[in-house]
Amino acid sequence: MGADGAPLPQPELTAAARSRLEPVVALLASDAAAPTTVIAPARSWIVHVADSLSGLGFPELAAAGRIADVGAGAGFPGLVVAAMAPDAEVDLIESVARRCGFIERAAAAGGIANARAVNARAEDWARAGAPGREAYDAVTARAVARLSTIAELASPLLREGGVVVAWKGRRDRDEEAELERGHPRLAVEPVAIRPAEPYPGSRNRHLHLMRKSGPTPPDLPRRAGAAKKRPRGS
Repeated sequence: MGADGAPLPQPELTAAARSRLEPVVALLASDAAAPTTVIAPARSWIVHVADSLSGLGFPELAAAGRIADVGAGAGFPGLVVAAMAPDAEVDLIESVARRCGFIERAAAAGGIANARAVNARAEDWARAGAPGREAYDAVTARAVARLSTIAELASPLLREGGVVVAWKGRRDRDEEAELERGHPRLAVEPVAIRPAEPYPGSRNRHLHLMRKSGPTPPDLPRRAGAAKKRPRGS
């Protein structure tokens, strides 16, 4: 894909969302099991909350009714998206049980009832007959993997026409070309790349929008880990 589009507009954190996220930010600082090195509240509001909020600059994500956050880690962007969109259902998919435990505590602390931790690998949650198979309008992924890997993990989770929003840093032309080569085998195509500056020092931040463009390929998902080890298009 060519040059960047216009900078992605930064949504404003609503008062209701802030009240839900304040206990989450406090828990990051107080819970010894918080799975992140950024725990000081002042930094958390910037690095976790503002960065997560930037993805909602895409109207397709802001309007989604059911969202899967893949590789949710400490709960971002999923908890922020859920706090901003209380009518949406947000599943935070994380394979490490202790991280899921933190997400559950954080959601409970903030009263974010529409956010749910799912202790599973994305591949297993999306297999034929599994609860996540083609169940979502949107998939988010923040600092998870290469674009083609994200697209592969998202494809069997998404309904046809659903979108992926991936948080990335500086643009990587090789990674983007890999996705271009692989997308016919993934049924997920690149749509837009938008720079975002949600906080000072984020001048190289880019968000990628992708869309599911057809039926889930019959060979997806592959076995756990295969998408990361051998990305389609590589």
